[in-house]
Amino acid sequence: MTLKERIESYYPQPIEKIDQFAAIQTFNEFKFFLNSGDIRAASPSVNGDNKSGWIVNDWVKKGILLGFRLGELADFSINEHFKYFDKSTYPPRKLTLDNQVRIVPGGSSIRDGSYVAPGVIIMPPAYINTGAYVDSKTMIDSHALVGSCAQIGKRVHLSAAAQIGGMLEPISELPVIIEDDVFVGGNTGIFEGTIIKQRVVIAAGVILTGSTPVYDLVNEKIYRRTKETPLIIPENAVIVPGSRVIDTPFAKDNHLALYTPIIIKYRDSKSDAATVLEESLR
Repeated sequence: MTLKERIESYYPQPIEKIDQFAAIQTFNEFKFFLNSGDIRAASPSVNGDNKSGWIVNDWVKKGILLGFRLGELADFSINEHFKYFDKSTYPPRKLTLDNQVRIVPGGSSIRDGSYVAPGVIIMPPAYINTGAYVDSKTMIDSHALVGSCAQIGKRVHLSAAAQIGGMLEPISELPVIIEDDVFVGGNTGIFEGTIIKQRVVIAAGVILTGSTPVYDLVNEKIYRRTKETPLIIPENAVIVPGSRVIDTPFAKDNHLALYTPIIIKYRDSKSDAATVLEESLR
């Protein structure tokens, strides 16, 4: 059987009935290909009818969940002053200089079963969870999180305290996806399978979730998640935090408004992220 067929076979079995030795061997093989980037939780789609441009590989999510069920709590402590305990199937990712990943010292952690490409820079402390895919020349700044199964493209900048949410379950849902050349500002949050298309600029403090409508001032459109598609932020959009007036009598009397992310402009082919943000926030 193929690796996919074996994962699909083990996944629904009660843990007490699984052939532990064979299943662990399969899972270790599966994790090897996760670490190498040869398999991933979501992949670009060439289907022109697919509005998101991505497909979820639910069997990969099943394999990750299978690993949690197969693992037992293990002691990974380095010494008496640095103790921690996790599933035996998910130790820290082992990297060498050959991986060409720059990890600045100070408390960052990469969980096994995640792909981190050559040229990635990780500032301390940062965390990359299992199933994540981080492509080349991306910067992950201090206190940034790359959640389980999140897909991060090439030359992405995740600024300090950016939170990229995980989406391991439900297995049929796309994870958070950030495509190439995206700038994610500090103290931002992107959750619930949101897709950020290429060259988007997200200002500091923006929060994007599946239930958050995004208002496009340029095209006079509103972007929302639907039953068929996740929230999708179009290419080159520049998003800043805004507010929307509440028009109930009580809200008017108390001058209340709701937080709302706003697309204030679109980048052209020559503008860099820093310049376009400075102009947009003046």
